[in-house]
Amino acid sequence: MNPISNVWNHPKTSAAGLLIAVVTIAGVLSQQGLTLGAAGSGTVVTLAGAIATALLGLLARDPGTESVRASSSTGSTAKLGVWALIALLLPLPFVGGCSGVTIAQDIVNWTPALESAVATVDSAASLLAPADAPIFAVATVGFDAASSLLVAQAKVYLANPTASLLAQLQTQVVTFQQQVNAALLQAAKITNTASQQHALACIQGVATIVSTIFALVQSVSSKIAVAQMATQSTIKLAAVLPYMDEGKAARIVAGHYGEPVELARMQVVNAEYAEVRAGF
Repeated sequence: MNPISNVWNHPKTSAAGLLIAVVTIAGVLSQQGLTLGAAGSGTVVTLAGAIATALLGLLARDPGTESVRASSSTGSTAKLGVWALIALLLPLPFVGGCSGVTIAQDIVNWTPALESAVATVDSAASLLAPADAPIFAVATVGFDAASSLLVAQAKVYLANPTASLLAQLQTQVVTFQQQVNAALLQAAKITNTASQQHALACIQGVATIVSTIFALVQSVSSKIAVAQMATQSTIKLAAVLPYMDEGKAARIVAGHYGEPVELARMQVVNAEYAEVRAGF
């Protein structure tokens, strides 16, 4: 294929590809601390990324004539693609905090949802088959204590955001996530299909919130601290992902932050990918 003629025949697609490349490279350079100089109150790299993002937004507009001719399935696919693009370009709502205080407040804001999810787990054993209830109870026995400690630690850090208290918060969220991961693996061993599905669904409510809090903590942690957190994570995310329902996770995140479910779904996937790349 002739690249020059391809660009000529498909200018919009080629422009979008170029802009995506600019945004991607800008993100990598920012992560590496390369600024290429100052631009107003920001840097050249962030300015280039912002301009490319804005231009992509313009390219993503649905042309009226094309939308009339397109089938409903094609339209749905296109919209999903646009949400995927937006999710890649915009920061996650739960990792967009600019300070430890903001992050700690966001964690505290998740308290009602976390307490409700843990309460659902506590009451779930009675709905399982008699042979499966003990397995579930043992797998989730530490959820109440872990959730209380995590929320309490977040409140302490919110009141006094020091490095030492952040380290304690890091340890607590890793500990809770490991408990949840272990519970998911145990619930997956339940042979009764109905019991297994109900057990996994209940645990995932807690898992989604803990993963969100994990992403919040990770966003204000240094690379060294993240590496240390990763070494403490013996049950990796890849081991439990087969038992997670991304649709449910997206609905929980979307409901908390008041955003479209399609966008939340992409953000959840991106957050999971970031955790796996970091060694979790």
